[in-house]
Amino acid sequence: MQTKTRLALAWLLCVACCAAQAAPTARAGQPAPRRPPSTALPAPLPSPAAIRYSAKRSKLKALFYRTLGDAKAYYTAPLHWNKRDWEYFGGAVAAIAVAHHYDTQVRNHFDRGSPLPDGPRPGTSTDLTDALPAFAEFLGTWGYAHLVGSRSGDNEAWNMLEAGGLSFVSAYAIKYAVGRQRPYQTRNPNAWFSGGDSFPSEHATAAFAIGTVFAESGNPRYRWIRRTIGYGIAAYTAYLRMKANAHWLSDTVAGAALGMATAHFVMDRRAEGEMRNSTVSVVPVRGGVMLAAAVQFD
Repeated sequence: MQTKTRLALAWLLCVACCAAQAAPTARAGQPAPRRPPSTALPAPLPSPAAIRYSAKRSKLKALFYRTLGDAKAYYTAPLHWNKRDWEYFGGAVAAIAVAHHYDTQVRNHFDRGSPLPDGPRPGTSTDLTDALPAFAEFLGTWGYAHLVGSRSGDNEAWNMLEAGGLSFVSAYAIKYAVGRQRPYQTRNPNAWFSGGDSFPSEHATAAFAIGTVFAESGNPRYRWIRRTIGYGIAAYTAYLRMKANAHWLSDTVAGAALGMATAHFVMDRRAEGEMRNSTVSVVPVRGGVMLAAAVQFD
């Protein structure tokens, strides 16, 4: 019995020595041996904050490239106009021509017998105060959408911003190319290419771009309310610009046409994008078929 016990202890001691010799030892000043790839620990998952930041950055990147695409399509759109687009352009030119016929009468109405040679000059803060109604319309739409978490409201606010920005840049380029003088600079409504910056009205352009998006978006059940608010704020902005003797009547009509056209361009392009990301299929079910629709959001 003692012999068997001694043999067992000797065998265990031998196994322990072999294991100790096979195990690598870390010498002083050397790093510990690395684990083989098969036994490496998995990488830690990113934190929720990092995931949200990455998703937000990807969304902003996609939004940036989408805006660039919209701008390119917007400024090259006349190359692809159809008959209906040219009819709209002709109608806008005719409306501007009719308004131009009444430029002097409207200016004299707001002149109020001013003792100044060219009528009253707008105050330094007029440009800011006249832009507040349209800005409040955009800010209210954006704020309410974020308050209730409405995706359609966010898209509507972005359409307002994009339409206002594109139309504003276009109006800014046109006014310096045309060079029309403002009513407080001259009494002649035909002072074109004279170094002015009157035609078209940037305030009216942006207001009608924002107002048109607001009027033609949302629930069709409340369309008349939206149109009253959207077009009403835009028309009031145009009225303020004429009242301040800052623009001619035809300036505001041209701005309205440009703003409305830009707003419809942005909304139509967004609707086309949603149609490209949607599919409709017919699925057979027991006793008939079922119509299924799928929409892929950005």
